[in-house]
Amino acid sequence: MAGTRTFLRYWLPALAWLVAVMFFSGETLAATNTGAFLKGLTRALGLALSDETLLFIHFAIRKTAHVCVYALLSALWFRAWRGANPGWRMQWALLALAVCMGTASADETRQAFTPGRGGSPWDVALDMSGALLAQMVIAARLRR
Repeated sequence: MAGTRTFLRYWLPALAWLVAVMFFSGETLAATNTGAFLKGLTRALGLALSDETLLFIHFAIRKTAHVCVYALLSALWFRAWRGANPGWRMQWALLALAVCMGTASADETRQAFTPGRGGSPWDVALDMSGALLAQMVIAARLRR
């Protein structure tokens, strides 16, 4: 019973977010779809934005999403590896970063073969910046 509770509390959130990240890389959230959604949303809100402004906002949202999504993924995997143990250990941070690197690489490789998407090593770097940022925040908070 304790094993099930440990899995549900620590590992399931990390695994569920990993599945969500893989969903995000599919055709549904391709730039053409999210761009059309953003354009419709700005029209519905009565905002008259130029195409250039919309492109910039769209780009900024998508790149910010990379950082945020992988920061959360990194934090959840750190939490899973840590479990109920107190403190901070480099091993947990490195394992979380390794999961993020594998996920980001697989994600961008998949996108290279997905219609409407494109894989980019720059996006892997962006993903890892979010993952590393999360680990830095965790280390700063837990090592006090």
